[in-house]
Amino acid sequence: MTAKGGANGAGSPMSGANGRLFTVGLITSWYSSNIGVLLLNKYLLSNYGFKYPIFLTMCHMTACSLLSYIAIAWFKFVPLQTVRSRVQFFKISALSLVFCGSVVSGNISLRYLPVSFNQAVGATTPFFTAVFAYLMTVKREAWITYITLIPVVTGVIIASGGEPSFHLFGFIMCIGATAARALKTVLQGILLSSEGEKLNSMNLLLYMAPVAVVLLLPATLIMEENVVGKTIQLAREDFKIIWYLLFNSCLAYFVNLTNFLVTKHTSPLTLQVLGNAKGAVAVVVSVLIFRNPVTVTGMLGYSITVAGVVLYSEAKKRNK
Repeated sequence: MTAKGGANGAGSPMSGANGRLFTVGLITSWYSSNIGVLLLNKYLLSNYGFKYPIFLTMCHMTACSLLSYIAIAWFKFVPLQTVRSRVQFFKISALSLVFCGSVVSGNISLRYLPVSFNQAVGATTPFFTAVFAYLMTVKREAWITYITLIPVVTGVIIASGGEPSFHLFGFIMCIGATAARALKTVLQGILLSSEGEKLNSMNLLLYMAPVAVVLLLPATLIMEENVVGKTIQLAREDFKIIWYLLFNSCLAYFVNLTNFLVTKHTSPLTLQVLGNAKGAVAVVVSVLIFRNPVTVTGMLGYSITVAGVVLYSEAKKRNK
């Protein structure tokens, strides 16, 4: 992103430098928040022993509700887009349900799987997106695009075989989270396709997050017995858990905010490249922090999957 020069060219290099510095800062914030929330989720759910993924997700959604409202209604960060009909609200609620399923399943999987393997499975999102788009819309990709999905799936199969910390239930949850994430993308394109119903990602989060809290509250109370009492008990023993939950929840909102800003201030190609690299960075950082064992087979599988994702992106771009 570079600033446009005016009549006086002397200020342009400085403006351009400031623009580049802003973009670099934005990308760094995007990477830090994405990887940070992933690692903190892993630490809380697996290492710290906070065994309540639904409650944790509800904390995230509560923070997203409050901070979205503050950013849009108070700070006018983006113009407020209103929900125009009951039908549109039900569509947003359906998206929120799928979104909840994705986040909760992903958090559950982190209790059982290392971040490195979680990211390898998560990289298969394009495969599920292509499958759902094929089944739910009339949209068909070129045959070469579907062929590029073969290494995406093959890589995960290889990585699964070479994963020393493989856990079947965790793997199923991770696949479910990845599929739900892809389903949300396809559903969003179908349900909010008309110009009057389209919402930018910040406004969509503003409406989805409170619905998610309403859905998750009974789920956590029923499925995670006495979760509030146990969290209060934990806080009495170690008050740091409250700070962890607050910071983690705010970071979850920051992921959405930086994702919106990076999308706005970079090109689609840059975003694609950065997105592919982000998973690899998360894997390296998580292995360094958690010291989970990594095999050559596992890394080979993950590399094949990432290569397949890159090829898939390239094939889609060329066949547009």
